[in-house]
Amino acid sequence: MQHYVNSPTARRLSRVGALAALLFVTGGAAAATPGIDERQLQDLGFKVLVATNKVQGDWVRTLPPGQFRPMQRNGKKFFVYPDASGNRVFVGGPAQYEAYRQLHPEGPQGGQDAAEKAAEYRRKQDAVMKSATARDLSDPFLGASWADLGW
Repeated sequence: MQHYVNSPTARRLSRVGALAALLFVTGGAAAATPGIDERQLQDLGFKVLVATNKVQGDWVRTLPPGQFRPMQRNGKKFFVYPDASGNRVFVGGPAQYEAYRQLHPEGPQGGQDAAEKAAEYRRKQDAVMKSATARDLSDPFLGASWADLGW
């Protein structure tokens, strides 16, 4: 065993392993999402909500990191920015989100784009459902005939 540890093959493998570890670490650092300054969010009027139980903490960790998520509750629009390491979220309305976008026009606009795509999808589905409902109301037997009943 001592002979193998000092062999050129073992040295090459250890160098390749070290190189792979270095690439893994630097690749992870490059892929990390740039953080948003939480102090700036608070200054713009975003409220901080801390997860107080396991269910809330799990929900915070499921949110995509480094991105605003549009939400709607009781007919009001909100934008949520998660801070999983702090087990909290920053919540603001359209005015706060728009103020943030004006300060950072190059920043992530996924929240607004996602909201617009979701609204477009709902409009399309609404049209499809209205068409299907009109078809079903015009044909009470839904395409079945008396012969299909076996009489």
